Amino acid sequence: MEPGDAGLGTKGPPRFFCTAGRGLEPFLMREVRERLAATQVEYMSGKVFFITCSNLSMIKKLKSAERVFLLIKKQFPLTASSPSKGKILHEMRRLISDDPGSWLNAISLWKSLLETDAQKEKLSQSISNPLKRKVDENEQVISKKLKVEVQKNEEIQQAFPLVKQVEESALEQGDSNAGREHLQEKELEDEVEEAADAPSPAFTFRVSCRCSGTVAKVFTAQEVGKIIGIALMKQFGWKADLRTPDLEIFIHLNDVYSVLGIPLFRVPLASRTYIQMAGLRSTIAWAMASLAEIKAGALVLDPMCGLGTILLEAAKEWPNVYYVGTDVSDSQLLGAQGNVKAANLQDRIELLKVSVVDLPLPSECVDSIISDIPFGKKFKLGKDITSILQEMERVLRVGGTIVLLLSEDHRRCLQDCGESSVPQNSPGNHPANHEGKENTIPSETASSLGEASKQESLDKMPPFGSLVAVECYKVSLGKTDAFICKYKKSQAARCYLPEPHCVQSSLLAS
Repeated sequence: MEPGDAGLGTKGPPRFFCTAGRGLEPFLMREVRERLAATQVEYMSGKVFFITCSNLSMIKKLKSAERVFLLIKKQFPLTASSPSKGKILHEMRRLISDDPGSWLNAISLWKSLLETDAQKEKLSQSISNPLKRKVDENEQVISKKLKVEVQKNEEIQQAFPLVKQVEESALEQGDSNAGREHLQEKELEDEVEEAADAPSPAFTFRVSCRCSGTVAKVFTAQEVGKIIGIALMKQFGWKADLRTPDLEIFIHLNDVYSVLGIPLFRVPLASRTYIQMAGLRSTIAWAMASLAEIKAGALVLDPMCGLGTILLEAAKEWPNVYYVGTDVSDSQLLGAQGNVKAANLQDRIELLKVSVVDLPLPSECVDSIISDIPFGKKFKLGKDITSILQEMERVLRVGGTIVLLLSEDHRRCLQDCGESSVPQNSPGNHPANHEGKENTIPSETASSLGEASKQESLDKMPPFGSLVAVECYKVSLGKTDAFICKYKKSQAARCYLPEPHCVQSSLLAS
């Protein structure tokens, strides 16, 4: 999708977009295709755009998205020959005035989505006390009408300080166009009065903004929100409500694009209702589980489960599976037990206090291993990761999958260990392996080797030599980055980590 593409014009299907943590875009693209049968799936950093006919109940099932929006419009960034307040102010107002039809279409579709969702919810609750629900609805309508009247004067008072603030800021900067901008701001003042006198709408609104680049050098996000809010009040007669609005408008302005949308849900999808005590971010945990190739009847292990977030995400998505979580920390296991109980998953998840290097499991009994290798300040593993991989490799069946969240140091340690342990003349030293491709020894060559040669080769194998690196993704954890790395257990294999950007690029391009 080019930056200049519209979201909701007079014709064509509606577009949506989701925000995602940096590095999770490929997971979200794949999920909207599979879960929502989405088309025209495209991305830019932190956002995925798509078209779908799915209803809100289906969209709400997305696990790798932070928030979901109905796209109003997406266009090229605001342009100005110089970072002038007056010029950028004019450009921001044009986001509304140039194409009011797209706004009205968006509101119409937004209402339709909510009404359809409400009807389904009402149908499911029709048996339980319908009379009381009707009384509550009437009370809410009366209360909302009274609140609109009380806040009418507050909205005007909120708008006027903005005009004064913009005017004073222009004078302080000594802008050569301050006089002309002053007139524009006076016009804005008149528009506020006109908007305040407009008839009361069917709903209230507020504006949430994110700004970076040129716009952020001139206006704060709060100032942009107020400017856009005033323009909407004038154009459509809407009323602002910063606390409990019926409608929220989201705007993201930077030097690459301008995106405007309507959040479909008040609470972010990433805020899981079934997680009582948060640990690893739920979107990261789900992304890891999605790579583990979990199938019905499988045994899935998290040998350093912490608060159990990975197990919770996996058990919710793939229910007919037996999950085991282990940890040595009493406090972490106590939190995990609380999460499992709150999510009502006691029948699917078992928690044990054991060490990751001494798992009470027979060899080759686990189908998938998913784990967040600790590297934070509170829980830190250090560089002793080879012994952990050895034990994981032991309990994993041939053909099984391991998905790990690694720090840069852990990832480099595994890579260096694998490279230094490969014999000079072994097939593992082939350049293809450094591209993440599997290399196997031909069966006729293997059968001709003597017992001494076999033992020598085994002695030179890296400590986790049967694990083949398949995929690797660099993701953001907020203040630091990490790597989601996937391995498959295969005999006569070598462990080479593919570069994360190569795998990510190929998946995004698919």
